[in-house]
Amino acid sequence: MRFDAVKEAGNRQPLTISPPKKLSDIYGSNVFGMEKMKSYLSKEAFQAIDFSVKNGTTLDRKFSDQIAAGMKQWAMEMGATHYTHWFQPLTGSTAEKHDSFFEPVDSNRSVEKFTGASLVQQEPDASSFPNGGLRNTFEARGYTAWDPSSPAFIMESVSGNTLCIPTVFVSYTGEALDFKAPLLKALHVLEHNVVDVCRSYFDKNIKKATVSLGIEQEYFLVDLALYNARPDLILTGRTLVGHAPAKGQQLEDHYFGSIPERVHSYMVDFECEAIKLGIPLKTRHNEVAPGQFECAPLYEEVNLAIDHNQLLMDLMEKVARKHKLKVLLHEKPFAGVNGSGKHNNWSIMTDTGVNLLSPGNTPKNNLMFLTFFINTIKAVYEHADLMRASIAAASNDHRLGANEAPPAIMSVFIGSQLTKVLEDFKKEVTKAGRPKKDEDLKIQIRKIPEILLDNTDRNRTSPFAFTGNKFEFRAVGSSANCASAMIVLNTIVADQLREFKKEVDGMLAEGLKENTAIITVLRKYLRTSKRILFEGNGYGDEWVAEAEKRGLNNIKTTPKALDAYVSKWSKKLFAVNGIFTDRELEARHEIMLEMYVKKIQIESRVLGELANTHIIPAAVKYQTGLAQNVETLKNAGLKSDLYKPQVEMIANISGHIAAILKSADQMLEARKKANDLEDMHAKAVAYCDKVRPHFDVIRENADALEMLVEDALWPLPKYRELLFVK
Repeated sequence: MRFDAVKEAGNRQPLTISPPKKLSDIYGSNVFGMEKMKSYLSKEAFQAIDFSVKNGTTLDRKFSDQIAAGMKQWAMEMGATHYTHWFQPLTGSTAEKHDSFFEPVDSNRSVEKFTGASLVQQEPDASSFPNGGLRNTFEARGYTAWDPSSPAFIMESVSGNTLCIPTVFVSYTGEALDFKAPLLKALHVLEHNVVDVCRSYFDKNIKKATVSLGIEQEYFLVDLALYNARPDLILTGRTLVGHAPAKGQQLEDHYFGSIPERVHSYMVDFECEAIKLGIPLKTRHNEVAPGQFECAPLYEEVNLAIDHNQLLMDLMEKVARKHKLKVLLHEKPFAGVNGSGKHNNWSIMTDTGVNLLSPGNTPKNNLMFLTFFINTIKAVYEHADLMRASIAAASNDHRLGANEAPPAIMSVFIGSQLTKVLEDFKKEVTKAGRPKKDEDLKIQIRKIPEILLDNTDRNRTSPFAFTGNKFEFRAVGSSANCASAMIVLNTIVADQLREFKKEVDGMLAEGLKENTAIITVLRKYLRTSKRILFEGNGYGDEWVAEAEKRGLNNIKTTPKALDAYVSKWSKKLFAVNGIFTDRELEARHEIMLEMYVKKIQIESRVLGELANTHIIPAAVKYQTGLAQNVETLKNAGLKSDLYKPQVEMIANISGHIAAILKSADQMLEARKKANDLEDMHAKAVAYCDKVRPHFDVIRENADALEMLVEDALWPLPKYRELLFVK
């Protein structure tokens, strides 16, 4: 099967793709955006939804029938016969249940029908999705509710088109069962607190704030035939065994290199489909590892950016099948080469056109920049463990701390020159802790834009880096729903801004001048959060030791990392800001632990199967041939020292086989014991500490056998084929 797959992959030809001369001609053509709404809705209905989207207010239900009628007319003109509420349950992927517009009137007549009620709300089975005990299996009702801020779109298929309506997903009793509902809450509270701070101290003309996000998506491509010949890739998304090829990424000749023609054809194809769906893809290039690539869109509002990223991942998978390729979104599909992340570039914009994480031309604007800049640093410092929890997953554990990814230790990089500015800013106080040189301070603040011009180089080892006018959360995994990280980041910054305003207002009540109060609070924050700032090499052992001295946690595994979600501090944080109830947090904690257990359990089963049905049989077959060779030489009367190397090879192979069998048996027993545990946290820890360590032993010996066994007998496509045959 391996050699058939290699031959098939090697004979592939690029598909001919005919993109439009101008991508702008098709941009958003499959999206029911504002321009299309103008054409299909009454003036009254359009104004209502436009106001709702721009101001984040609830849409009056009296307009829902009008909007549904216009949406149906457009969708049918686009060839849609069905519609679906498109939502993001806690499975990590998207979900949809298709309903037809078709509806019989009587035995002889039918109509195409889509009502406002169908647009606004549906009832998928809530008990069949992860719910962490919020729903009993006999209590099936859950609700999807329309999110007007994310436009409906047409998903094209060779067998028919479908109208997709982005929605939230909640239980019958109102608890969130998805990523979108809490994300929208977190965005609302952050935007409210941002406007409150801006209007109180800096600019009363600011009425609205928008959180923007740019998501860089890394991924691997392998030929579909080679993928189908690897049971581990099919079932787990990563290679559980596989020796590193002689050439990997050490020459770094793949990075930004010429894109292979077949891959380029695929990229052009999925980019055109993405553009039609309103996803503003801008960048494509080869990444560092062979077979690894990246695409990135322009910045969008966070909710829309995350919807688009979820849609993009699904789209990439569908288009890849057409090109006989397979997209691997796992964070570490291949050992020994770079894994894949999903860098989240985060900033805050006002309706006056100001990026609050970009300095301006006046001391006042730069003080506003410092306010949001320092409060973000303080928020990450106070909730570093929660930030770590937000990107925790079984798949991301393989990547965090590896030599190409940010470490599991949360830290913030801001650049040496900006660090110096903040040091000077922090020092200028009297013994009473009050500013003493306002004029000197204004001069320093005025210089910030000049300094940042030469201070935008990125520290690629930092999990959370300031890159000139935004923060880049680099630790998010490539397969993740970014909402998890964004819920946490937006909530902690919102909470920090609320605390900041409370402290400043307290000083104003004592009679301090406004700037003096702001500067005093910001200086205090810098002093208390400076331990989170790190400018050096995050990959080095020195940083691990230094972080320990600073009291920063190095949480390497998901079960332990997830505990931060249910700490007293986190429960208070989410409750105060109206994001999660204690019950919802406990449920999510349970769901994430269960997801971890299931993934490690599946990997364990697949690895045991590979060992018993692929690796050991190949080794035994080769060993048998060696034994027959020894017997032939012995019967020919040759001295034993002439066939001693073959005997040693037989013994070596036997040793590796024995080690695999022993560890596989121990792994099975550890899995049985873990499965007997009722407490999900204890079960996750057992899978992490007792089951997973056997993976390394089995892999080490299997990879050694791969280098010993005759190539023609090895059944699994090797790394050199998976990574380099395109």
